[in-house]
Amino acid sequence: MEEPQLHHRLVAAPQVTRCGLSEAELETIAPVCPAKAPPLWRRLRKKIRCSGPIAKSLLLKFIPVLRWLPRYRVKEWLLGDILSGLSVGIMQLPQGLAYALLASVPAVFGLYSSFYPVLLYSIFGTSRHISAGTFSIIAVMIGSVTESMAPNENFMLPANETVLDVTARDQARVEIAVALNFLVGIFQIGLGLLQFGFVVTYLSEPLVRGYTTAASIHVTVSQLKNLFGLRLSQKNQPLSLIYAIITICSKLPQTNLGTLVVSLVALVTLFGIKFVNQKFSSKLKMPIPIELIMLFVATGISYGAQLNARFGIAIVGDIPVGMRPPSVPDSSLFGSLLGNAFAIAVVTYAFTISVCKMFSMKHAYKVDSNQELIALGLCNLFGSFFQCFTIGTAMSRSLVQENTGGNTQLVGVIASLVILAIILKAGELFVHLPKAVLSAIVIANLQGMYKQFADIQLYWRTNQIDLLVWVVTFVATILLNMDLGLVVSVVFALLTVIFKTQLPHYSILGLIPETVIYRDVAEHPQAKEIPGVKIFRSSANLHYANADLYAEALKAKCGFGVEELIEQKKKAVKKLKKAQEKAEQQAKKEQKKMEKEHSLKKEDTMEYLAVSNGVVVELEDINHKPPNTTEEATLKSLGLAHPPFHSLILDLTAVSSVDTVSVKVLKNIFKEFAEIEVDVYLSGCQESVIKQLEMGNLFTKVITKAKLFPSIHDAVTCLSRGQGQSMMQEMKDLSNTRM
Repeated sequence: MEEPQLHHRLVAAPQVTRCGLSEAELETIAPVCPAKAPPLWRRLRKKIRCSGPIAKSLLLKFIPVLRWLPRYRVKEWLLGDILSGLSVGIMQLPQGLAYALLASVPAVFGLYSSFYPVLLYSIFGTSRHISAGTFSIIAVMIGSVTESMAPNENFMLPANETVLDVTARDQARVEIAVALNFLVGIFQIGLGLLQFGFVVTYLSEPLVRGYTTAASIHVTVSQLKNLFGLRLSQKNQPLSLIYAIITICSKLPQTNLGTLVVSLVALVTLFGIKFVNQKFSSKLKMPIPIELIMLFVATGISYGAQLNARFGIAIVGDIPVGMRPPSVPDSSLFGSLLGNAFAIAVVTYAFTISVCKMFSMKHAYKVDSNQELIALGLCNLFGSFFQCFTIGTAMSRSLVQENTGGNTQLVGVIASLVILAIILKAGELFVHLPKAVLSAIVIANLQGMYKQFADIQLYWRTNQIDLLVWVVTFVATILLNMDLGLVVSVVFALLTVIFKTQLPHYSILGLIPETVIYRDVAEHPQAKEIPGVKIFRSSANLHYANADLYAEALKAKCGFGVEELIEQKKKAVKKLKKAQEKAEQQAKKEQKKMEKEHSLKKEDTMEYLAVSNGVVVELEDINHKPPNTTEEATLKSLGLAHPPFHSLILDLTAVSSVDTVSVKVLKNIFKEFAEIEVDVYLSGCQESVIKQLEMGNLFTKVITKAKLFPSIHDAVTCLSRGQGQSMMQEMKDLSNTRM
């Protein structure tokens, strides 16, 4: 089989022949003309000025529906959006009911949370494919807060301490969830208005995936009580997951066998049909709505067989029909919810924006990260007045929305109308629905999260630092609970960034023959060092935290003891200076002795040579000092070995900025290597870096811009030109590079 021919577009590359240039020479050819920033008052006026086009642009940015709705392609998109909206709405029903249990609130509040916020996201959201609504990870975070602040023990009837006042408990937990949602919305809107959408960049993909994987374990454990028919209380504290597992194991003898049978049947059915949906996804026009089918079948069997009355199987219970009037969240709870609200706000946004970006990259459109933050905030803030708990997005529903032909945010409107119909008319049909079935639906929808354990193998092969972030995040979230786990994970991820800047890759570069390319001589055997020239490169930026490490690594890579040689020279110079001072004193004594013996006049003093300790000092007029030979001393004259190179080039192409500390370190490098007769040069400095070097007073009469070069090869070429024919010949022997 013939290989396909690759056709490349031919481009006429300009043929340039030039000699090397320093930055000083380059500035004479192409002077730097920095753009002048407009005055502050003009910039402020531009920011606060409001014209018709600016107002329209802001309105379209803040309310995206005004942008996409007039451009809606009815013939191309409407049918797909309707089918997708119905599919997502059908899926929202069981998930809304199930995730309400995760949040430890009555099931109907899951339906409310699947209606109001979803409708609002269709107006303010910028993603065409995510399905806004209830989300298991967020629901379990809410549940940990509601159960810890309103535990069962606080609602036992005083007449009989074994009877629980369920109505009072549920009401208290709803108030907590609603107040929490209000604060989450405030945080998200505030961060969005302050353009803090970039904050999510500090939540790396390994961190998010490790966190959601650990959260899925929390969700699974929280549902075991419903699967086994046990009564447990949940606590929001470190090691609460471990305590919960121990408690469940200790209470296994109390398992309700009827509940366990229902759970096993539901789990096997759900996982089996989901496997079929995945296996034959290309042949099925839409996935089999097994969750919806399971709801109706389980409710029918429960009602017909009287599972609650005969076997004690817990059921959903009363689901009020109709909408609730709006109410104001309880502000007295705000103080105790601030920390949890901020953590939930960040996690919700992080997961939502990651799903948004995944679909936007796949379908080639742009999502506005700050507007997404504002949209989520509005959904949660507005929803809190209608007894909704915090919403985000679920990957499973979003994939269904995409695969069933969803094209725009209209899908959310149709899905919310499906939920509205259920709230108004059909909610009471699910009174006899077993809670075990809802828990089975929750666990079945976490299978995508369970697959993230495969990340361990992936990160082991690709990047061990990312693997470490994943593992630390997972372990911290499992052991410390979800809020503290998030804090520890973010701090650790930031520490890895600091670690990377503290320990970059340092290398000595050599020239690859017949090219002008310089590579690490340790990794490229073909690369050869330029005779008499040492080229040093760091892979990281240069700042106060790693500047000293940079200098230490440079000295370590030089191949000899730089500091030892400097110390040897200082000792030799000091010894020479003492010898000179001793010789000078001896010479003065000899001169005075001669003057006294011969009665010589001061004006007619002859010059003598005095020899003391082997050092010859010329005697001149007594008013003149002997020459300071210590300043003229060289390594050769002192009998010390010269370094194996005469020039050192620091490649700063990886450096985007320098601070005052790094400038001082560079000054010290120039000074120290000058003492051992090695000239230091800088190459590859960006214009912003050169400006910062100027502001840091690096340049003096000794360190001029003639020591800066645009590239390594410019530096090498200029050095070869300055060092004469010997180095030129060595360069020609090393490479056939055209100069």
